[in-house]
Amino acid sequence: MIMGCFGGAADEKGKTQAVRNKEIEKQLTKDKQHYKTTHRLLLLGAGESGKSTIVKQMKILHVHGYSKAERQEKVQDIWRNIRDAILTITDAMSNIEPPLNCEPENQAYADYILDECTKSDFSYPEEFWNATKILWKDAGVTECFKRSHEYQLIDCAEYFLNKVDDVRQKDYEPSDQDLLRCRVLTSGIYETQFVVDKVNFHMFDVGGQRDERRKWIQCFNDVTAIIFVTACSSFNLKLREDATQNRLAESLDLFKSIWNNRWLRTISVILFLNKQDLLERKVVQEKWDIGIFFKDYYDYRIPEDTKEKANKSNEPPELTKAKFFIRDQFLQISASNSNQASTSTHFCYPHFVCAVDTENVRRVFNDCKDIIQRMHLRQYELL
Repeated sequence: MIMGCFGGAADEKGKTQAVRNKEIEKQLTKDKQHYKTTHRLLLLGAGESGKSTIVKQMKILHVHGYSKAERQEKVQDIWRNIRDAILTITDAMSNIEPPLNCEPENQAYADYILDECTKSDFSYPEEFWNATKILWKDAGVTECFKRSHEYQLIDCAEYFLNKVDDVRQKDYEPSDQDLLRCRVLTSGIYETQFVVDKVNFHMFDVGGQRDERRKWIQCFNDVTAIIFVTACSSFNLKLREDATQNRLAESLDLFKSIWNNRWLRTISVILFLNKQDLLERKVVQEKWDIGIFFKDYYDYRIPEDTKEKANKSNEPPELTKAKFFIRDQFLQISASNSNQASTSTHFCYPHFVCAVDTENVRRVFNDCKDIIQRMHLRQYELL
C-alpha cells in the first residue's frame, strides 16, 4: 500500500515534468522561429555620422515615440549641448588663426562662460542663459561660428543656440526635432526593437569613434544587413580624435575596411549618405569647394541620367555634383573590391538621407524594406 502511494506520486511527478518539457520545447521552437523571422540591422559609421539619429527616428516612427518622462530626461543633455557649444566657440576665438575678439561690451560675458562653464558643479543659472543669448548675437562669436570647420563643434550648436529662450523655461519639454538634434556620445552597443508591417527588426547602434570600433565584431553574427552611415557634409572637417585626418576620408577608409571584412563578405550594405541638408548649405549657400579636399572632384562628371533627373527637380547643379561625387566615391570601393565568390550576396545600396527629417527617413526606410527582406530570405536560403 505504501509502495503504491510512492508509485503514484512518482507517476504524477513524471507527468508534470513531461508537460513542463513540452512547454519548454514549444517555447524554444517559438523563439527559434522568431529569431529566424527577425531582421537584424547593424548601424556602422564614423563618429558623428548620424547613426543614433536614425535609431531615434525608428523609435518615433515605429515604437510609439517618446513619453513625457523620456523627454524630460533629455533636457539635461540639451542644456549640455548648449553649454558645450557656446563654450567651444568662445574658447576657439583665441585659438584659431587669425584670432577673434568679442565686442568690448560683451567680453565680460565671454569671461564668465570660460570661467564658469567648465566647473563640475555648474548648475545653469540665469546668468548663463543671459550671457549665452548675448554672446550668440556678438559679431566676433558669429564670425567664429562661421569658421567652425577650423575646430571641433557639434552639428546642433546653431540649432540649440537659436532656441535658448525656449530651452531655458522651467516648463520646457523637448519636441521630436529637439530630441533628434540632441547630441550624446554613443559608447557601447544599443539595441532597438521595432515592428514594421508585421516584420520584426532589431537595430544595433554602436559607437563610431576609433576606440569604440573594437566592439563592432561582437555584433557581426547573423546580421541581415549593414546600414553604413556617412556624413556627406564632413568633407571639410577633421576627426575629433585625430586632427590630421579628414572626416569624409576616414569614412571612406572605414567603409572599405567593412566592405572587405572577411566576416561580412556575404552581407550587403545599405549606404545612408546622411546630412544632405548641411551638404546643401555648404556647397550652395557657403560656396565651399570640395575639390580643395578631394582633387578628383574637379574631373568628376555627373552621369547623364542623373543630370536629367536633377534638372527636372530644379536641384542646384553644384549640389547634384557634390552629392553624386561623394556617392560614387563609395560605389567605386564596392565595385573594385568585391569578393568574386560572394558577388551574388554582396551589394551596396546607396540612399541620400537627412536623418533629422522624419518624413525623409520614413520614405528611405520604406524603400529599404524590400531590400532587407530579400537579404533575409537569402540569409536562410529561401531565395
